[in-house]
Amino acid sequence: MKTPSAKTSPLKLIFTFFYILIFPALLLYISGDWWWTEGWIFGLWFLALCYTTITYLYIKDPALLSERYQKPGAGNQKKWDRIVVYILMLGFISWIVIMPIDAHLYQWSTGFPLWLKIAGGTMLLLSSFFFFRSYYDNTFLSPLVRIQSERKQQTITTGAYGFIRHPMYLGGILLFMGAPMLLGSFYGMLIALLMMVTLALRIKGEEKMLAGELEGYVDYQKIVKYRLIPFIW
Repeated sequence: MKTPSAKTSPLKLIFTFFYILIFPALLLYISGDWWWTEGWIFGLWFLALCYTTITYLYIKDPALLSERYQKPGAGNQKKWDRIVVYILMLGFISWIVIMPIDAHLYQWSTGFPLWLKIAGGTMLLLSSFFFFRSYYDNTFLSPLVRIQSERKQQTITTGAYGFIRHPMYLGGILLFMGAPMLLGSFYGMLIALLMMVTLALRIKGEEKMLAGELEGYVDYQKIVKYRLIPFIW
């Protein structure tokens, strides 16, 4: 179900495209090597994922794109989630900065085998699948933990949500762990673990809200039993 909404302005879209470009550029700049192969692989993947997703939403689901621009504290976001959002933002920036310093500039982490880097790249491909499917399947995919009463939010049970309850979080976890594996950063993997714990705690809080405030979510939990990984959690 797509909810009609005014499209995001082209100027805002252009600004977003330039803003996203900062992160892969920063990673290469901090590494001290603009020709770092693994850095380019990650950067191109990151840009392709972000740009294609935003373009898709701009054309197909402008209401969701507008929702993705919501800032912390907007709407009826849960107060505890404002803190979580800032923690995740800080973690992401630390992750982007530490990985090139660790893996390439000072090479604190060494000896990453090729198979591990390939595994990291594979995790990024899986990450892009779960990210895109989440946006495709769920028009209420807000960056904030809140009930979108103004959009008449409904429980989504189809697509990727038919076998796990939080496919976008799974995409995020695959991203946070896959990138440092590809780049060869042990410290990036440590930050990823902290991010994973934070996401797991956020899921618990989010599900408590959804079960208490969103019609049909309790029944959905009975049908789709696993949050992230089938048969595990």
